[in-house]
Amino acid sequence: MKREGALIEQVADMENLCLAYWKARKGKEGKQEVITFVRDLDRNLSSLHNQILCGNVAVGNYHYFTIYDPKERKICAASFSERVLHHALMNVCHANFEKYQVFHSYASRIGKGTFAAVKQAALYQKQYRWFLKLDVRKYFDSIDQSILISLLKRRFKDQFLLRIFTMIIGSYETASGKGLPIGNLTSQYFANHYLACADHFLLEELQPAAYVRYMDDMVIWDNDKNRLLQIGKLFKLFIAEVLFLQLKPFCLNRSEKGLPFCGFLFYPSKIRLNKNSRQRFASKIKKYWNHVELGEWSQSEFQLHITPLLAFTKHADSHGLRKNIILNMTGE
Repeated sequence: MKREGALIEQVADMENLCLAYWKARKGKEGKQEVITFVRDLDRNLSSLHNQILCGNVAVGNYHYFTIYDPKERKICAASFSERVLHHALMNVCHANFEKYQVFHSYASRIGKGTFAAVKQAALYQKQYRWFLKLDVRKYFDSIDQSILISLLKRRFKDQFLLRIFTMIIGSYETASGKGLPIGNLTSQYFANHYLACADHFLLEELQPAAYVRYMDDMVIWDNDKNRLLQIGKLFKLFIAEVLFLQLKPFCLNRSEKGLPFCGFLFYPSKIRLNKNSRQRFASKIKKYWNHVELGEWSQSEFQLHITPLLAFTKHADSHGLRKNIILNMTGE
């Protein structure tokens, strides 16, 4: 495997840093830390340029908050300067990470994403009689940092770059040597890469009939229940012994019984929203409409916020649900 070297100069290049700055500020132009950074933009980018070339960047200045959508998660928001650094790194390193991803991996990748995973899962659910759903217990919290660094060393040989990766990884932990912060761009890449070796083992050694992974949510399909179960056991063993991760109990069932995946329930002939997605959709629609009734939002602001919600639900057979919720909300 050929490793990428001499990348740190590309990361520190001022044009790359300017691009990273524009990416990091998108949608956050009004925030005070962005305004403060922009006031002395040239000096701040020059400082980041020098830090990168020296391999001694300022990381770990996190702001923590908790979200409950759809389940409780602790989010770590990095400082704006660090977010610029993350974009600068991945502008250059994206292609190398992408080379190692398999076709069947859909999270945090250009041209993939939730809806592409939904489309592929729906196709496999029609084609095969059995599915085995697997997911990792507390995935981001359980990632072993030393294993992650060793995996990164297989892809990259630039020592300054690896030093910065190591600093970012070591800036957060849930237990000694464990964990990645949810909310960082680098964490998305690192977490996706961590399971990529498991993807290769599964597809090249165990050769399932069909497979889809969305971050740590994985589904394997086959027409042979026993073969599917055997593949699952070997895959579980690999993940435990090589990556030090623990899978939740297997969800093995006939396709006709319904596959829970990415907020949907997949059947061979239809797709439904799962219970949490239905409740979240109803709750958010009502919350947004309340802003309109209180005069806090215009109709156009309301439309802007509900458009992605409606886009998500339209991937399921949910016309009746959407109609009933909206009619009840507006009283029409």
